[in-house]
Amino acid sequence: MLLDRDGVINRDVPTSVCSVDVFEMLPDSARAIAMLCEHGYRIVVLTNQACVGRGELLVDELSMIHDRLRSAIAAAGGEITDILVCPHTDIDNCKCRKPRPGLILDAAERYGIDLPNTWFVGDSMCDVQAALVAGCRPTLVRTGKPLNDRQSDNIPIFNSLLEFALLLHRADKY
Repeated sequence: MLLDRDGVINRDVPTSVCSVDVFEMLPDSARAIAMLCEHGYRIVVLTNQACVGRGELLVDELSMIHDRLRSAIAAAGGEITDILVCPHTDIDNCKCRKPRPGLILDAAERYGIDLPNTWFVGDSMCDVQAALVAGCRPTLVRTGKPLNDRQSDNIPIFNSLLEFALLLHRADKY
């Protein structure tokens, strides 16, 4: 299972999450990840962090944010296998910044992920585009960026990561 970070797991803020003090888990996202782990899903987080490339966030501070994220997930009974970060800005023209598929392809190579059978949960069309180009299954949650439902035709949309996890949980029972 591939997850975007800001807007899916933690609250997205307009100025970027540039400190541990600004980092805030979304309600029930840790519980959702724990539920996904209980059902055998391995969780890899993929996140654009242009604030690093712009010099607004040091790598050490990003590591502290991710330590807090991992701790919150562990406290709920879940585990994050890895967090892959694109630190570049749009002008860097890198292959890992979503909507390009580089982070997804990197995760697939590192962890032997079967992309056609793997969900990528995001909160923006940028995430959907990356998922489609990489060949995995995109879905969206409404806990992040505002969504235009017409733009996301044929892409499943859920109110939260927990709602998505509950759907998978019910489907696994049958």
